[in-house]
Amino acid sequence: MKSSLFVKNLFMTVSLLLLCVVLVGGVSSVWTYRYISRTERDKVAAAAETAAHTVSALSGEYEAGSMEMQMNVSMLGKASGYRVLVADSSGTVTSCSDGLTCMHIGMPLPGEMISAVDVSGSFRGPSALSPEEQGHRYVYALPLTDSTGTGIGYLAVSADSSKLTETWRESAGRLVMVAIVVMIIAVPVSLFMTMRTTKPIREMTDTVDRFARGDYSARVDIPFDDELGQLADSFNLMADTLERQEKQRSEFIANVSHELKTPMTTISGFADGILDGTIPREKADEYLAVISSETHRLSRLVRSMLDVSSLSAKDPEIIRSQSFDLTDVICQTLLSLEKRILERDLDVDADLPEEPIHALGDRDAITQVVYNLLDNAAKFADPGTVIRISLWKRNDRAYVSVADRGPTIPEEELPLIFDRFHKSDKSRSMDKTGVGLGLYLVKTILDNHHEDIAVTSVDGLTTFTFTLTVASQKQIQGRG
Repeated sequence: MKSSLFVKNLFMTVSLLLLCVVLVGGVSSVWTYRYISRTERDKVAAAAETAAHTVSALSGEYEAGSMEMQMNVSMLGKASGYRVLVADSSGTVTSCSDGLTCMHIGMPLPGEMISAVDVSGSFRGPSALSPEEQGHRYVYALPLTDSTGTGIGYLAVSADSSKLTETWRESAGRLVMVAIVVMIIAVPVSLFMTMRTTKPIREMTDTVDRFARGDYSARVDIPFDDELGQLADSFNLMADTLERQEKQRSEFIANVSHELKTPMTTISGFADGILDGTIPREKADEYLAVISSETHRLSRLVRSMLDVSSLSAKDPEIIRSQSFDLTDVICQTLLSLEKRILERDLDVDADLPEEPIHALGDRDAITQVVYNLLDNAAKFADPGTVIRISLWKRNDRAYVSVADRGPTIPEEELPLIFDRFHKSDKSRSMDKTGVGLGLYLVKTILDNHHEDIAVTSVDGLTTFTFTLTVASQKQIQGRG
């Protein structure tokens, strides 16, 4: 089956070449035959006109059938290369370029030839002046007149049409030879080009098979800057994406397994210790509290993973068709985190505009973004410091930044901070309740909105800044 495309392509190419050769050869043959015929007939007509003028001029000096007239007619025949016949007014041949012994002398010209000359002034076409010439001669006949314009006879110039056919056959033979040479050259070239075209396709097929069998490193190497090269580039881009997704999936499964293993081990170990008496009854409540805490952490992990799944299922176009008051979202989120902020002896500096800023997006999802960023700042800010949240607008973009003062995030950690389940050492040591999905959720939500987020951490000042598209007045009114 792999060679079927090669065979079909080769067969189609050769068939098209053969068809083109046949069509061009056929048209050329017909055109050549017509051209040769027209040229030959024009030459016969020109010879007849010249001979008629000459014989008409000589008729005043020599009698029809005289030796002198016969000699002049013979010279006209040799000069033109055709047979020249002179007939009297009754249509009987008196002189012929073939000589005095010519069988045509004394024979009458065909009646239809005489009638055509008398009626239309000339006759042209195939005609037989004797039985053996049937269908082999082309004749052009004209009237002969004296100096006063009176008809004195007829002149006919006869050409052998078999020579015309022979000339055409020679020309057609040359065309056939050219066609054979073209096919001899074209078939190997077509074979080479077909192999050149199908080879990359076979390579792509083999690569796809390897990729389907789990070899995610398989790539197509096609050094052509054409449609096949573009297809190979698209495949390689798809392969890179799938390989990256497969790597993320594997990491996700490993991370989930790791995140689930720790609390499950704790819950199982403490529960078994309480049941088998290893843990004294008087300490049961203390370990039950640990079990409860780990159970809540499992619940948060599952809920976060469900949030990630639901975000991936939302249509970005539908999300960006909604508008909401971004200022109100920030204020409501700050109120919901007031207790947590006060517990850590933190202050909040909210730099918000007096006029509301309406942005495009899912209000609940953006609330989650603001909540996660503020919650993250509250976790890691040094006690007694200030969390600063700012909102401003520039052209058609709204900017939100959340800054806190605490431990500096290492520069090598910054590119990884939005990865799934990623925690720096600082985060692991200070936050025992997190599951490592907060900032990943933030990035996923903003990616779904086609928006950007950036983070900087210099000298203990860590700042997260994200963007949203500002809603137009028409979009704001449409919401209502």
